[in-house]
Amino acid sequence: MLDRIRIVLVNTSHPGNIGSAARAMKTMGLSDLWLVAPEQFPHAKAVEMASGASDILDQAVVVSTLEEAVADCTLVVGASARSRTIPWPMLAPRAMTEQLKREAPAGTTAILFGREQSGLSNEELQRCHLHTQIPANPGYSSLNLAAAVQVISYELRLASLDTNASADTWDYRLATADEMEKFFTHLQDVLIEIDFLKMNAPRKLMTRLRRMFMRTRPDVMEMNILRGILTAIQESKKNGV
Repeated sequence: MLDRIRIVLVNTSHPGNIGSAARAMKTMGLSDLWLVAPEQFPHAKAVEMASGASDILDQAVVVSTLEEAVADCTLVVGASARSRTIPWPMLAPRAMTEQLKREAPAGTTAILFGREQSGLSNEELQRCHLHTQIPANPGYSSLNLAAAVQVISYELRLASLDTNASADTWDYRLATADEMEKFFTHLQDVLIEIDFLKMNAPRKLMTRLRRMFMRTRPDVMEMNILRGILTAIQESKKNGV
């Protein structure tokens, strides 16, 4: 299970937090670290704070956008300490890891952690299938980035030790994040073409549709069917049907 978990740190400002996160990962058996546009990396402070987990830093993948970091993932989880205007599926860390145990062995799960000061943006959280929130003291819920990674990594470690868990079986693999984003772009284009979506007054329509389909988690065959329907609508409109 742990070998299909990807920890993604978004726009981390302090290199020491990257090193501490790497240490937290290694103590729990995680090794796949991706960094989205870190402000300072590589950096000596990251190596110092890694305290023996510099191999995690050496093999870390650095990308410039979140899209690159999750493109091949079939489940994307956003760690968030804030509630949102439009609710999203939210699980406590232990319930989230139970969900991960049921994921297909061939799929990769990305768990996103945001900036030290502001966390993940609304747009970034909308790219997630679900959110997880550490149930900290409501009077003082601010967790250091590395501490948050440690808590989630610990829960993942516990879940991986449950030898009775079995993954769900399915006939087709789940759609990846990249395939989902292409579908959302296609869907928006069609809704504009048929004059259903008014870009001057969108009223969060795409956000709610995104939430619905991310919650449904279509497989690749279902995604092909949906894209085929959208293409047929475009062809019919072009032919004046």
